[in-house]
Amino acid sequence: MNKPEASMAIQILPTTKNATEEEVFGVVDAAIARLKASGLNVFVGPFESTVEGPLETLLELQKELIELSVKEGAISVAVYSKIFYSPEKGTWTIDEKVAKHQ
Repeated sequence: MNKPEASMAIQILPTTKNATEEEVFGVVDAAIARLKASGLNVFVGPFESTVEGPLETLLELQKELIELSVKEGAISVAVYSKIFYSPEKGTWTIDEKVAKHQ
């Protein structure tokens, strides 16, 4: 089985003009939709989402999510991410990490 070379957990925390729940969730929902549209394996959790793939792709995707957040109405955005990178051995897949707990 081919293992992805990297995995990234990412949390987008936008600040919007009126800070309403609707505005904030609208930005977060757009970011999640972009993750899902990436074609990569994505797991959406209650605090952060996890995505796996090539390192360069994940780093570019992180940048896109920041820019998308502003386009969707964020006046600022905090991004918390964790990246695991193992180009030689690959990383455990999302399924390997969570399937037994589902």
